[in-house]
Amino acid sequence: MSAAITRRTLLRGTVGLAAAGGLAGLVDLGRVAATDRANTTGQLRIGYLPITDAAPLLVAHGTGLYPQGVVDGAKPVLFRSWASLAEAFLTRQVDVVHLLMPMAVQLRYALGSAVRILGWNHTNGSALTVAPDVTDLGQLAGRQVAIPFWWSIHNIVLQKMLRAHGLRPVIRRSASRADGTVELIVMSPSDMIPALANGSIGGFTVADPFNAAAELRGVGRIHRFLGDVWRDHACCALLVHEDLLERRPAVAQSVADSLVAAQQRIGTDRPAAAKLLAGGYLPQPLPAITTALTYPGRAPGVHPHWQPERVGYQPFPFPSFTAALIEAMHGTLVDGDTRFLDRLDPATVHDDLVDDRFVRASLGRLGGPTAFGLPADLTRTEEVDPS
Repeated sequence: MSAAITRRTLLRGTVGLAAAGGLAGLVDLGRVAATDRANTTGQLRIGYLPITDAAPLLVAHGTGLYPQGVVDGAKPVLFRSWASLAEAFLTRQVDVVHLLMPMAVQLRYALGSAVRILGWNHTNGSALTVAPDVTDLGQLAGRQVAIPFWWSIHNIVLQKMLRAHGLRPVIRRSASRADGTVELIVMSPSDMIPALANGSIGGFTVADPFNAAAELRGVGRIHRFLGDVWRDHACCALLVHEDLLERRPAVAQSVADSLVAAQQRIGTDRPAAAKLLAGGYLPQPLPAITTALTYPGRAPGVHPHWQPERVGYQPFPFPSFTAALIEAMHGTLVDGDTRFLDRLDPATVHDDLVDDRFVRASLGRLGGPTAFGLPADLTRTEEVDPS
C-alpha cells in the first residue's frame, strides 16, 4: 500500500467507492488495506474486466508480448465490477489495470492514492443500448437506466445526452414520466443484459461487447454510440502505481512497449484479436466480440465521419481530453462525495495524473504517431455534441 494512503483516507473513500461500484454492502477499504495481500513476487500482475476495453492487456499476454520475468506469466486476473478491480489495485493484489479514467481521477484526488496513468487503453467502444420498444430518447422518461460506475465516461456522456433532449437525470428516487426524469442506477456490466431482458431497466450504457451481445440476443438495440457524442473519447486508461515509474522505469517502459505493440496488433487484424479474446479471456461468445471489434455494415450515427462505432486502440493520452474531462465531471450528477473536484484545476490535472514519457517512447519505436492514425504533433481539439 502506498504510504500516501492512510487508513483514514481509505475509510473516507469507502462509501463512495463501494456505492459507485454497485457492491452488495460496503467494502471496507481500510480493513482490506490493513490485510497484507500485496503481490510480493517481483513480477507484475494484470487485472481486468471482461470487456473489449481490456483487449490490449489480454492480447499482450496471449501473444507473448510481455517480457519474460517482468509480467506474471499466469493468466490475467478477471474481476466482475469496477469497484472490485479498484480495490485489488489499491491493495496491490494487481499492479497494472485498465480503469475508467474518471475513476482514476477519483482514486488520486478523492482517496489520495498514488496512481498514475501510463497511457490510454482505447478510445470509443461504448454505447447506449435501450429496450426494443424505445425508439426515441424521450421514451426513457420515467424509467431506469443502468451505468457501470458513477465516475465513468458513460455516466458523463449519458447525462449530457439526456439534458440535451430535455430529460433530467435523478438518483435515489423514482423517475417520473410526467416530470421528464430518468433514474440512474449503478449495475455491474454482466447484470445489464438480463436486467434489460426482464424489463427492470429501460436501457444501459456500458462498454462492449455487452451492447453487441444485447442486439445479437434480440433483447436490446444500440441507440447511439458514445463516440458519436464525444469524438474518440478515452474510456479506460492504463493505470499503474506511481512508485513503479519512479523506482523501476525500465520495467514501466517494457510494459508500455508491450501494450502499445498489442494495440497496433489489434488494429492490424481485428477478427484474429476477437478469436484470441474469445479463447479464454472474455466469457462472451465469439460473434459478440467480433461484432464489437468490427461492427460490419453498421449504420453510423449523427457524425458518421467520426466513425463512432469503431473502438480505437491507440495509447496517447491527449491533455485536451483530461482538461475537458475534469470540466465535465464538475457538471455530472453522482451518488457520492464530489468535494475533491473543487480543488482541481482542469488545466493542471493532466501533468500530475498522467505520465506520457513511456508511451511517447513506445510510439517512436513502432512507427510514430501516424502509424496509429494520430496527428504528428500529438495535439487535438475535443469535439463533443450530445444533440
